[in-house]
Amino acid sequence: MSAVLAGLLYIVLALLAVPVLVLLTQALLAIAAPGPGAPLAGRRPRIAILVPAHNEQDGVGATIATLLPQLQDGDRVLVVADNCADDTAGAARAAGAEVRERFDANLRGKGYALDFGVRCLAEDPPEVMLIVDADCLVEPGAIDRLARTAVASGRPVQALYLMRSPAGSGPMKKIAEFAWAVKNLVRPLGFLRLGIPCPLMGSGMAFPWSVISTASLANGHIVEDMKLGMDLARAGTPPLFCPQALVSSTFPASDAGTETQRKRWEHGHLSMILSAAPRFLLEGVLKGRPGMVGMALDLAVPPLALLVLMVLALGAATAVFALLGGGAGPLLAAAALLAALGVAVLLAWWRYGRKILSAANLAMAVLYVFWKVPVYIGFLVNRQVEWVRSKRDTE
Repeated sequence: MSAVLAGLLYIVLALLAVPVLVLLTQALLAIAAPGPGAPLAGRRPRIAILVPAHNEQDGVGATIATLLPQLQDGDRVLVVADNCADDTAGAARAAGAEVRERFDANLRGKGYALDFGVRCLAEDPPEVMLIVDADCLVEPGAIDRLARTAVASGRPVQALYLMRSPAGSGPMKKIAEFAWAVKNLVRPLGFLRLGIPCPLMGSGMAFPWSVISTASLANGHIVEDMKLGMDLARAGTPPLFCPQALVSSTFPASDAGTETQRKRWEHGHLSMILSAAPRFLLEGVLKGRPGMVGMALDLAVPPLALLVLMVLALGAATAVFALLGGGAGPLLAAAALLAALGVAVLLAWWRYGRKILSAANLAMAVLYVFWKVPVYIGFLVNRQVEWVRSKRDTE
């Protein structure tokens, strides 16, 4: 019996070692900060920026204000006011954008809004289409770099998309901001240096028109961006990370808004790990596509808090096993795994996280891990499968 339990523990350790080692590799490769990027050259393509918006009348104007100064003659900003119960359409028009309204009580979600917007743009197609969420701010120069990179590479291009904690936030939201930076900066930057494609992140995405016009967008998937990135990689146009182009947003200050966001993102990610990652990995191996294999390994890394929780739980199980006389081998392996995870997190914090949270706040990360336990229990007993918009601070 002891040998059987030891074998089971080693199997679980081996499975957990995959995401831990992927994260450690990414953190090591991302130690050097991204440079300014290659000088922009060549012709600037004609672009359209698609902004899907659901009840965003209070924030869409600020987003549009960061886009319009970056446009040239022939460029467009199209806001899709999707199933709105407020005056999102009026606010977007007042800010200077084109607006199309969509109403469909049965087909709800960002994917349907994007599909509608692409069909509208097909009346006068651009060379490059960008997607920017209606609660995001786009840094100057980002649009030009994303568009030029997309047309030069013939691939989708993902900007650096960061979430900020609101002013005066406590340590939990700052830890969440750091975890987001690990996911959207450290990890894709590390794999970029191996030539591995990145996942699509939902905002700050640029696509050659030939790529996005034939993509399957009309779905209510709660992580439609992740699914789209995998679909495009299968089709031979895997996304490319562009850390020099910055798009940012702010976490909701309210606990209700934060909870909605967290539940949607993490339940969607976990569902993709279970349902799509193994098949995607197998496809990459069988087709001899290293990029797909790399994307699958990246997808297999669960949310940072959950990964820490899983490693801690496994460490506790191996400690109990050793105390009951089963042997110290699994405990030593678990300790090594925990050390590797700790090194990855500390490297990421030392290089990119010290401006976000102090060492003292970082030490509170264990509390953050347990603070998120209800989200993971909810995945098991009441999984979110439909898109739900996060509650804004003005509501």
